[in-house]
Amino acid sequence: MITFTAPTIANIENNDLRQQLQQIIDLKTKPLGALGRLEALALQLGMIQGTLTPHIEQPQIRVFAADHGLTKHGTSAFPSAVTAQMVYNFLQGGAAINVLARQHNIELKVVDAGVDADFANSPFKDHPQLLNYKVRHGSRDALTEPAMTEAECLAALKNGMKVAENLAGNLLIVGEMGIGNTSAASLLLARLGDVPIADCIGRGTGLDDAGLQHKTDILTQVLARHNEVQSPLEVLAALGGLEIAMMAGALIQAASERRILLIDGFIASSALLAAEHLAPGVAQYAIFAHHSVEPGHAHLLKLLNAEPLLDMGMRLGEGSGAALAYPLLQSACAIINEMASFSDAGISEQNN
Repeated sequence: MITFTAPTIANIENNDLRQQLQQIIDLKTKPLGALGRLEALALQLGMIQGTLTPHIEQPQIRVFAADHGLTKHGTSAFPSAVTAQMVYNFLQGGAAINVLARQHNIELKVVDAGVDADFANSPFKDHPQLLNYKVRHGSRDALTEPAMTEAECLAALKNGMKVAENLAGNLLIVGEMGIGNTSAASLLLARLGDVPIADCIGRGTGLDDAGLQHKTDILTQVLARHNEVQSPLEVLAALGGLEIAMMAGALIQAASERRILLIDGFIASSALLAAEHLAPGVAQYAIFAHHSVEPGHAHLLKLLNAEPLLDMGMRLGEGSGAALAYPLLQSACAIINEMASFSDAGISEQNN
C-alpha cells in the first residue's frame, strides 16, 4: 500500500499574537468593529503570517489543467477537447483569469497536470507560462476502475508540491481547468465529507435537467463501484482528478511554507478538503474568496468552517473568484499597517 508523507504544517494559533492584532485593529480611528469583516480579514492575515504587520508580495496563480475519463459517459455539457482549447486560450491571454490577473498584477502560469493533448508538438511548446507536470493523458474512467492508480495520485500530489515549492511571493491561488472536474469534486465531497451524492452535484458547465439526472445516476454508480475505498489517498486516486490531486499537493506545500492560500470555488475547495485530510492543518492557511453557485460548495464551506468573502453568483473556476477577491486582502493589510490609531491622530477614543 502506497502512503503519502506530508510536510510539517505549523499551527497558526497564538493567543498573544491574536490579542495584539485585535488591539491594534480596535485602536484604529473608527468605532469598534466599524470595518466589519475587513477587520477579521486583517486579523486572519496576521495570524497566518505570524506577524503584526501582514503584507502581500508577488501573488501567484497556478491554473492546473487535466482531463477526466468519466466524461465519456456524458456527465458534462462540453466535450473533453475543450480542456486543451482552454489551455491555449490561457496561453494567449484571453480567459477571464488572464484578464483579472493582469488587472491585479498577479503572475499566472498554467500547469499541464494531465490534459489529453500533446503540447510538446504545439506552437505553445516553449511558452513561458506553460509548466509541464503531466502524469498521464487524462484520468481513467472511474465508473470501471480507479481514476488514478495510487502511484499516479502520489505522483500528482508530489508534482503539485514541486509547483508550489519555493514559489515567489507569499500568496497562492490555485485555479483549474478540466471538463468533468465538477463530477470529481462532487465524488470527493460525497466520500470525504459524508454528504449524499445528490446534494453534491450541480449543472457544471450547463447541464439541463435531464443531463443533471444522468450525471447523478452515473456518479451514484461510481460511488458504489468504489464503495470500499476509504483512506484519503485511496479516495483521491479512485474518485478525484489529476488536476485536483496536483492542486492538493500545491496547497499542502504552500501551507508548509506558511503562505496565504486564497481559495476559489467548488473545485479548489474540494482540493483543499483532500489536502486537509492528507495533511491536517492546511485549512488554517485558507481564505475563502467566494461562494460558488455549485450546490456542493455550500457543503464544502460548512465542512471547512469557512465564510467566503464574496457571493457573486459565479461558477467559472480558473481561480477567477479568488482573483476577484484579492483586492480585499490588499485593503485589509493596508488598514492594519497604514491607518492611524486614535493616539497617532490625537483623537479621543470612544467611551466604553
